[in-house]
Amino acid sequence: AELGRVPALAAALGSALVRSEGSLAREPLYLARVLLVDLHDVEAPPECLRIDPCHGLGQRVGPYLSLNGSLGRFSRRHMFTRLLVELGVQKVRITGGEPLLRRDATDLVRQLAAIDGIRDLALTTNGSALGAMAKELKAAGLHRVTVSLDALDESVFSGMNDVGFPVQRVLHGIQAAVEAGLTPVKVNMVVKRGVNEDLVVPMVQAFHERGHALRFIEFMDVGTTNGWKLDQVVSAAELLERLRGEFDLEPIQPAYRGEVASRWRHADGKGELGFVTSVTRPFCGDCTRLRLSADGHLFTCLFAAKGHDLKGQLRGGGSDGELRTWLAGLWKARDDRYSETRAANTDSTDRVEMSYIGG
Repeated sequence: AELGRVPALAAALGSALVRSEGSLAREPLYLARVLLVDLHDVEAPPECLRIDPCHGLGQRVGPYLSLNGSLGRFSRRHMFTRLLVELGVQKVRITGGEPLLRRDATDLVRQLAAIDGIRDLALTTNGSALGAMAKELKAAGLHRVTVSLDALDESVFSGMNDVGFPVQRVLHGIQAAVEAGLTPVKVNMVVKRGVNEDLVVPMVQAFHERGHALRFIEFMDVGTTNGWKLDQVVSAAELLERLRGEFDLEPIQPAYRGEVASRWRHADGKGELGFVTSVTRPFCGDCTRLRLSADGHLFTCLFAAKGHDLKGQLRGGGSDGELRTWLAGLWKARDDRYSETRAANTDSTDRVEMSYIGG
């Protein structure tokens, strides 16, 4: 069902919003997200998580954390990623939590970069450690980074993310990534009504000059602890209407089927904008993404209640061929359509937390 207040300008999204409707398509695997950090990997400082504040997280996430459940050695993540590449995955994202809390994060990058067939190896970060690690990550084989930044205003940024570092530290990390060659840099901004929607234009102005890709993400009901309400969602159509009144924008055709962000470029060629419309215009049928948690569970949907036990399959001693068959069967049988069927009030629905499976 159509959700939210979507203005008439939605039609102007046109070909830039190519989304399937109706029955779930069985799109082939294309992108895998590998969670690097869970709460038992590190002693987490205040900036540890992208969405959930650290304090009390163990109690709130509860069933999804396991003291003895870590996937453990990077060699297992490497083996799993290699099998997925053999099944068609071309893009790999390292995520978290905050993956750069692991001082050995570059070791995993180096291992994954050696896998033949990965076309795009990227890392999603809050930017807190990026300034210090950008060169090392590039040398290890990382291609690019995506940085989360919901506002340039210090108070709004801190309030939305509950972090203990300033905006300038994130901007310094972005600049360090550019200088190291981790480009194109993508900047993700979650837009929440009544909180930061008035800061969208200043964000575009700032990153237009830098030539980066700025992506606006509709506030989503990932997990059950972020207090999501439908009236807090600012639709992509509403944002586009506002931004086209300020900037000269041109639609960009999708680079591939299943591309999440609907993209627009600045007419002067400096940078682009993207809109992720999981709430107001779902794209379940075109989803090509699989997520691996740090404790060895696979999730075929960001909004899933539970995952599939990869760790158990590994312990079972199956051959690579048997694991490939299991993975292919899991993907073919998926029927995830949460974003197409969500109700206005989702408080009673169990969903895994973002900090457990990454973005």
